[in-house]
Amino acid sequence: MAAWLEDACSLADAIRQGDAKASDALEESLKAIEASDLNALTHLDANGARQQAESIDQRVANGEDPGLFAGVPLLVKDMEDVKGLPTSYGSVVFKDNVVDSDSTHVKRLRGAGAVIVGKAATSEFGFVAYTSTKLHGTTRNPWNLERTPAGSSGGPAAAVAGGLVPLATGGDGGGSIRLPASYCGLVGMKGTFGRIPRGPRAQYGQIAAVKGTVSRSVRDAARWYDVTCGYDIRDPFSLPREDGWEIGLGTRDIKGLRVAVSPTLGNAVIHPEVERVVTQAAEVLIDLTGMQLTEVDVNVPENGIAWGWTGLPSLVADLKDHWPDRKDDFTFEIAFAMDNAPQFRAWHGAKSETFRVEMNEAMADLFEKVDIVLCATSPMEPFAAEGPMPWKVGDVSVNPFNAGALTIPANLSGFPAISIPAGLSDSGLPIGLQAYARRHEDALLLDLAYAMEQAKPWPLVAPNAPL
Repeated sequence: MAAWLEDACSLADAIRQGDAKASDALEESLKAIEASDLNALTHLDANGARQQAESIDQRVANGEDPGLFAGVPLLVKDMEDVKGLPTSYGSVVFKDNVVDSDSTHVKRLRGAGAVIVGKAATSEFGFVAYTSTKLHGTTRNPWNLERTPAGSSGGPAAAVAGGLVPLATGGDGGGSIRLPASYCGLVGMKGTFGRIPRGPRAQYGQIAAVKGTVSRSVRDAARWYDVTCGYDIRDPFSLPREDGWEIGLGTRDIKGLRVAVSPTLGNAVIHPEVERVVTQAAEVLIDLTGMQLTEVDVNVPENGIAWGWTGLPSLVADLKDHWPDRKDDFTFEIAFAMDNAPQFRAWHGAKSETFRVEMNEAMADLFEKVDIVLCATSPMEPFAAEGPMPWKVGDVSVNPFNAGALTIPANLSGFPAISIPAGLSDSGLPIGLQAYARRHEDALLLDLAYAMEQAKPWPLVAPNAPL
């Protein structure tokens, strides 16, 4: 397999050792991007990337180690800043919003030798679980071009699974890393809140969203932590740095941990095919690790509406200078939210805050009885690329928030969760298995995922990726 179609760690290590060149890897990536019909990118900076790659090659030739992601072509989700490139948030209104500095997240990746190739598509303001906007059009799933790679990190996931780049940034405010990982057959780690800093100008109101990556392998996700995690003065919620994420993979004692299996978390409506694949994968993982299956009542509160209210004040703050004058430039979901914003009252905020407390108590009650919870990542397999959000799962009517019913609890509570490939549906589409753990036990989730990966390896790229 070509180097850029392996995991990012393989490519970075080959470049660091002088066995491969960053410039060659970049050209392969650019060739794949040019030939792609995924519509995963919003901005390509080929010349800037070539300069970065040449610099990495020169540093290696001089005997330097450029860093843990040396020469790896990387896309940045179009919700965070890269100096000199536009951050449009998937919105026509911000299409010319060229920024003058890197986010802390991007700065750390760049410092580890990653080559920034460009920006990757997102749903508008990261608001929905599919990636189709008025500005950039529809992003497609490399496993089936008629289906969505989910959202909001749909562009990053499509690009990584589609063989365009080995690695991309993501963000997860309600499942936006884990859902695309599930739909594209990737690893999606939503860390403990604060693990990766969100600055500069980290929003106080958005205490659900985290930074991270969609990756081909578990060790890529672990190395990402080695590069990006740790306190930053511009993010008041950022956690102290911890080291040894990659080197620690597979070293923790998992045997005997108490595990609950609840594909629905007690409240989601999920497709029978998803339940079948996830249940089988959970049985395999338990058998592999020697965890102790524990029967408990899993009934995580329904959470969609409360989650929606928590994000509305930040959306209004971002759009106050453009609404309603530019209403026609926004996607339906954003316009709908802004139309309903005047109905927001203090009691909505109070109710959302009360619900967050109730969610935290429910999660605490659950994790006093078990150490791990296994469930589905998404209630359904990938749906139509152009949307809209499904109103049915199988023959059962649902509200649009059902799409995030299995992922939002991690965001509202700050708990870590990871999605790993569980298998394929009867139609050949990826389905994700999700694992939850207590706050700060991110390493435990990485070890669980690593155990599954070692025993039941998954394809690193979609079958239609360029070879």
